[in-house]
Amino acid sequence: MDWQLLGLSFVAIFLSELGDKSQVAAIALSGTSKSPKAIFLGTAAALLLASFLGVIVGESFANFLPARVVKLAAAIGFLILAIRLLCPGQRSFNPSTQATSL
Repeated sequence: MDWQLLGLSFVAIFLSELGDKSQVAAIALSGTSKSPKAIFLGTAAALLLASFLGVIVGESFANFLPARVVKLAAAIGFLILAIRLLCPGQRSFNPSTQATSL
């Protein structure tokens, strides 16, 4: 087992999940429940499953795409996210201009 990779992935995911919407949902659920153990087990299982699916998909891509292509796609994706975060006024959602039909 690659212990350095294990530690790196733990720290990266742990830090990125702090304050995430899943943690806020767990806080909200535990505040209204009398069984925090069940909420912990449910949220832990959900995070494990989501991580497992991410690893399987990543491994599948690695089997037929060169690492350079995957890194380039990730870089482009993060660049787009950075531009959108730095220029938030470009596309704002205004509910009053949206047509509603029920």
